[in-house]
Amino acid sequence: MTKIPLEYSAASHPGLVRDNNEDCFLSQPEHGLWLVADGMGGHEAGEVASAIVRDTIEKETNNNPALSLIETIQHAHTSILSSAAKGIGAPGMGSTVVALRSDSTKYQIAWVGDSRAYLWTPTRDGGRLEQLSVDHSYVQMLVDTGVISADDAEFHPEKNIITQCLGMQELNQVKVDSLEGQWQIDQWILLCSDGLTDEVSDKTIAQILCESNDCLAAVDQLLHAALTGGGRDNITLQIIESPLHQNTVRKGVWQWIPYLTGKIKIDAWIFGGALLSLLGLLVYVVSA
Repeated sequence: MTKIPLEYSAASHPGLVRDNNEDCFLSQPEHGLWLVADGMGGHEAGEVASAIVRDTIEKETNNNPALSLIETIQHAHTSILSSAAKGIGAPGMGSTVVALRSDSTKYQIAWVGDSRAYLWTPTRDGGRLEQLSVDHSYVQMLVDTGVISADDAEFHPEKNIITQCLGMQELNQVKVDSLEGQWQIDQWILLCSDGLTDEVSDKTIAQILCESNDCLAAVDQLLHAALTGGGRDNITLQIIESPLHQNTVRKGVWQWIPYLTGKIKIDAWIFGGALLSLLGLLVYVVSA
């Protein structure tokens, strides 16, 4: 087992319905910091709010590494409120956030709203997907109180109503939830906005992660799945790899296999068959 710098891949897309992208993300492996923010507010205010979150957390973490994620997220909440009061953006603008800080052995995740963090752990029979964050949403509150089941929540018509966000004017402080964990070998952490999870089920996310050889391919395939599923919202996601690897050579020739069916072994057979057919055609043309 070796320790290597954290690798990651990220993507953001406006989706197929909206003209603008109110999501944003931050990737700073040199500071062990990643985040996804999903803005809201309309009239471009959502972009302003999520950018304030990103810039505030980035600046404060870089200037004062001793600050916790919880503190920097609280400061981002205050920054949105003060910016709106100064005429920057618009009153009522807000943003979710899910952020990760990591070192060579452990990590911390903190969040506000319904942007999510998942942990993917490979196993002998494939892998295990675990949702680390708990949505700050009306539907999650119904689940927590036993009014509806977790299965019912996925299709509930009010699943996108959140109970708090950064910039909410009624709150002097937001409740920042957080957790800490120890990295295990070959784990991945997925950070994403609800544009991914509204279109792609946890079961499909797990299948894609299981069949992806590296985080670059996984991000590409997850984004493709969200767009194929409808792409009705902005889609932003990042996958950060554990610094602990059983095998340091992770990519190899598999990185050149194109995404066709979403199953890497089937894609490899299709791609290999196409190459052999092309080679046979070339041989025929040359020898004719």
